[in-house]
Amino acid sequence: MDADTSPESVVLQYVDAFNRGDLAALADLLADDAEIQGVLGKGKIDFVLPIWKQLIEGYGMQLTIEEMISRDDVVAVRYTERGTFAAPAFGQAPTGKSYELPAMEWFTIRDGKIARRWGARDGASQARQLGLA
Repeated sequence: MDADTSPESVVLQYVDAFNRGDLAALADLLADDAEIQGVLGKGKIDFVLPIWKQLIEGYGMQLTIEEMISRDDVVAVRYTERGTFAAPAFGQAPTGKSYELPAMEWFTIRDGKIARRWGARDGASQARQLGLA
């Protein structure tokens, strides 16, 4: 498989695009029928992009890869997720507070694209750290 489309490379490109806040690059990495699932629900690209936009622009979310493992077309990643609530997001005014928490994502890669992405993180810890009710 081409180095640029290996499962690990696709996930590294995803993390890089997310950390740069490049929603177009994120969309390009997803298969047309990609299913994205996380703590706020599941859906296709039109469901997840507005969520990712708020996480990036409102919370300044950044992902640091702590560990990544892969087998065939499946990649699992453990992150440290950090951010600062600096702009309105999810109907809340910014608090200026920062957060840090562990997070993980599980990807299935098909033909050099993300076909499925499942994520888990401690949203309650994030809310507490950001000063949200």
